[in-house]
Amino acid sequence: MSTTPASDPSLTPAVLHRLVQEGRAPRLLDVRTPGEFRTAHIPGSYNVPLDTLREHRAELLAHLDEDVVLVCRSGARAAQAETALSEAGLPNLRVLEGGIVAWETAGAPVNRGPERWDMERQVRLVAGSIVLATGLVGVFVPGAHLVGTAIGAGLTYAAVSNSCAMGVLLSKLPYNRGPRPDIRTVIADLRSTP
Repeated sequence: MSTTPASDPSLTPAVLHRLVQEGRAPRLLDVRTPGEFRTAHIPGSYNVPLDTLREHRAELLAHLDEDVVLVCRSGARAAQAETALSEAGLPNLRVLEGGIVAWETAGAPVNRGPERWDMERQVRLVAGSIVLATGLVGVFVPGAHLVGTAIGAGLTYAAVSNSCAMGVLLSKLPYNRGPRPDIRTVIADLRSTP
């Protein structure tokens, strides 16, 4: 049963909130890291980090036959998940417009856990720190500034390609990993929920 039109690849927080209140909520897959998910997530959503989703998309297909809304911080990772799942043949995919940030801004309910920095903020901290440090060291060590230039090039590529190698690397740190959702557990949860 389709609860939302399949022609529009995104869904606004207001429309999703209304569907949830009416008891017609689609499946919500949150593709952020486990650490981000524990900090704040939409009640009833399932945490399937983007790398796990990509790796196990064939296994997930059999358990996602209804409308699915993909959620991340702001929409970029959810769009990547949408591409991965649609390439695997899953119809009825939508991306929550503006992600969890827009959901919270709309005043919709959120389950909260311990506060953590989101991935985008971590990338800004690491990239900025490297550029600052190599700029300062460059005063004494010729050529050190080139490391900062390489980081700038990487950030430019990340913006153009809508991907982020630094974010992928940071997501592997223990701070962001937490207990990784086991695909068998996720599938069991998907089966047990109507």
